[in-house]
Amino acid sequence: MSLQIYILTKLMEENSYPYKVKKALSEPVPFAEMSNLTDSKLYYHFDSLAKKQMIEEVEIIHEANRPDKHIFGITPKGREALPEMIYKMIDKAQSPMDMVVGINAMQYVDKSRVIDILEQKVARIKKRQHELNAIYERIEIDEPTLQYVDVFERFVSESTGLYIATYQHFIRSLLEADENN
Repeated sequence: MSLQIYILTKLMEENSYPYKVKKALSEPVPFAEMSNLTDSKLYYHFDSLAKKQMIEEVEIIHEANRPDKHIFGITPKGREALPEMIYKMIDKAQSPMDMVVGINAMQYVDKSRVIDILEQKVARIKKRQHELNAIYERIEIDEPTLQYVDVFERFVSESTGLYIATYQHFIRSLLEADENN
């Protein structure tokens, strides 16, 4: 879904073609390379969005000795669907990294709704962290095994804390952006 959000976001800015979108995804950070984005994956998502009538071919550019460039634009259905896709992606994200694509599309969403989703996410994480801490305190393990369990408990605790801090920082950034507008 995140690649489709990225495509729709790019097409909100201007009509484009798959190779140009892939190139934009690779500059300045080579996300396309880092995520093993192949041309076939990219074209699959363009085709999927077209079948859903979220994008449409608006022009074909013919150049000598080169493949035709199929230029796409976002449809009204795509414009309407984009914010909902972003909300869903943020809500379903297992980690802050799963939201990276959506961060570049905040101008297309209701920031207060994103804040609500993030606050609910933080509350769920804190509740789960509390539940895991209660389970951890009840575990009865021999001393040699406890040292290994402690390693994983520390990992869960620190990573969970980092996720919460990241979501809270994102909330503050959204609030500040609203104040500045």
